[in-house]
Amino acid sequence: MKMALNRYFIFLSYRGTNYHGWQIQENAASVQGYINNALSILLKEDIQTIGAGRTDTGVHARFYVAHFDSMASHLESDSKFLHSLNRILPNDIAIHQIKKVKPDANARFDATLRGYEYVICREKDPFWIGLSWFYDAQLNVEHMQLAAQQLFNYTDFTSFSKVGSETKTNNCQIYNAEWKENGNLLIFTIEANRFLRNMVRAMVGTLIDAGRGKITPEEFAQIIEKHDRKLAGTSAPAEGLYLTRIEYPNKCFI
Repeated sequence: MKMALNRYFIFLSYRGTNYHGWQIQENAASVQGYINNALSILLKEDIQTIGAGRTDTGVHARFYVAHFDSMASHLESDSKFLHSLNRILPNDIAIHQIKKVKPDANARFDATLRGYEYVICREKDPFWIGLSWFYDAQLNVEHMQLAAQQLFNYTDFTSFSKVGSETKTNNCQIYNAEWKENGNLLIFTIEANRFLRNMVRAMVGTLIDAGRGKITPEEFAQIIEKHDRKLAGTSAPAEGLYLTRIEYPNKCFI
């Protein structure tokens, strides 16, 4: 008789500098690869995690979710297991919580909202190297804010999608998009039901063009309407991007 498996969500964060994104890739370090290996060692099972989505090389996650199945029970209340898991993992990957969920809960497909922040450092700061985009040119933040507000008027973001992506639709529903200044940092926050590959970095690069006066907020909207990636700006560097929020419906949890 086959033993029933338990499904768990793991909640984690990682600094993406040393990784080729979340997803396992051949001959490249990935966050998923390290976590699969650590779980398999501790549980003495072949554990394969499913993540909430891809992150590009060098992108960070303050909040990330993955699920896995295991014969082990009550991992959510086993503080020693969590401690051991974190000791095996590299210092730039941290597991914060393990939570038992319903057998059909899916970290990727059940997510109803995702949120990102993009951090721009406007003064040279050694403590933000690799964790932000150092950009000290003059920017009109008001124009960048006005351009960002245009995002609420659209759902098709082909203009900010990675060319050649295999996604079935380029439609996304934007829930929040705003710039905030915090000392020498300029932070873009965006939340949506889903995101396309490279979408946030392409948006930020184009919003920077608005801040530089290269395009107007109205021209930013026209770029969206044209559905042509070539008209949008250069993608912002990966090191400034953070995945910060993922939400799931109550039906996933026990």
